[in-house]
Amino acid sequence: MPRIRVKKSGPLKGTLKIDGAKNAVLPIIAATILARGKCTLKSVPSLRDVHVISDLLAHLGADVNYCDGCLEIDTSSINTYEAPYELVKKMRASFVVMGPLLAIFNRTKISMPGGCAIGTRPIDLHLKGFKALGAEIIMDHGFIEARAEKLVGNKLYLDFPSVGATQNIMMASVLADGVTIIENAAEEPEIVDLANFLNEMGASVRGAGTNTIKIKGVKSLHGAEHTIIPDRIEASTYMVAAAMTKGDIVLENVIIDHLKPVIAKLSEAGAIVEEGETSIRVIGPDKIKPIDIKTLPHPGFPTDVQAQFMAMLTVAEGTGVVIETVFENRFMHVNEFNKMGANIKIDGRSAVVNGVDCLKGADVVATDLRAGAALILCGLIADGTTNVGEIYHIQRGYVDIDKKLRSIGGDVEIVED
Repeated sequence: MPRIRVKKSGPLKGTLKIDGAKNAVLPIIAATILARGKCTLKSVPSLRDVHVISDLLAHLGADVNYCDGCLEIDTSSINTYEAPYELVKKMRASFVVMGPLLAIFNRTKISMPGGCAIGTRPIDLHLKGFKALGAEIIMDHGFIEARAEKLVGNKLYLDFPSVGATQNIMMASVLADGVTIIENAAEEPEIVDLANFLNEMGASVRGAGTNTIKIKGVKSLHGAEHTIIPDRIEASTYMVAAAMTKGDIVLENVIIDHLKPVIAKLSEAGAIVEEGETSIRVIGPDKIKPIDIKTLPHPGFPTDVQAQFMAMLTVAEGTGVVIETVFENRFMHVNEFNKMGANIKIDGRSAVVNGVDCLKGADVVATDLRAGAALILCGLIADGTTNVGEIYHIQRGYVDIDKKLRSIGGDVEIVED
């Protein structure tokens, strides 16, 4: 199995270009189903998750071609509303095809994503939205089926501002009769990007980026061309890398407004952050100040950057507290950090991080996508060698993270056992 080997490196210095956002491109790829024609997506990152959902669309009957960041999808030949377990199990986000398939066929059948229990909050909210639009939900033998004579617009309130549920309900409702209003909707930039794409295809979506989204159903949608927004989580990861290594990194192709919570906390930790129009520069401090962070739905501090900031706090001068409010089980990386000499104690949804003088290289495992990136960051400042296993998690969300870090001075490479 491949692993990522990381050795202690000096300050990272140089310029990196940020790729298109993973969390934006996946629902947008799913949304092409609604066009029943050809769509062209640009700035598409070459990620495992992108290839998985592309394979899923191909299974449904679409013609999918990817080359140099450009993804061309012709969905006019899609002829089935069923998504098989073999593909859905690879990626939870593949559940987002349910909304557009329901809109096109008035029926869809999909396996439970990743074998997750149906009672988990995100899936439950998706189904609540489909029911509000008039769909009947049937669960049997590991599959979820939704069907309706015709979807009809409605007003619904999400118990939690789930990004995936908001996206799925948006896509299901764009062809519904009448008007759909989603209250307590997710406000993330990826929601806005999806709404922009839907509108480019001829939909009528208003209010994306606020907590109330209004969708007026239309008769049909057409193909469109769209450029994916930059990945704010990738950018945040490299910003933390600059701070941790006392480096000086310039990131190109960023949207500053998407990075405000991260900029604020990095500045509080002592880093110098210089904002450009489409670029940002981060200069790491000599000593990292301890800070407290609390993850929240956008525009709060993003949960997808929690692990990276915890990595930084492991070597801060003092004690910081990390509170996770979005995901119940997102402290799995703490044990891996502690293997490297970190001093972190968990108390419920809080982690108390006591800064240490230095970390030590160790064999660790990427427990999830962002945890894997955070462990690489730890390896860059740890004495000795760090080997990160289960790197398929990392490859789901970062394009060539090893090559990018090497280009700015990091001693990082993928090796085969």
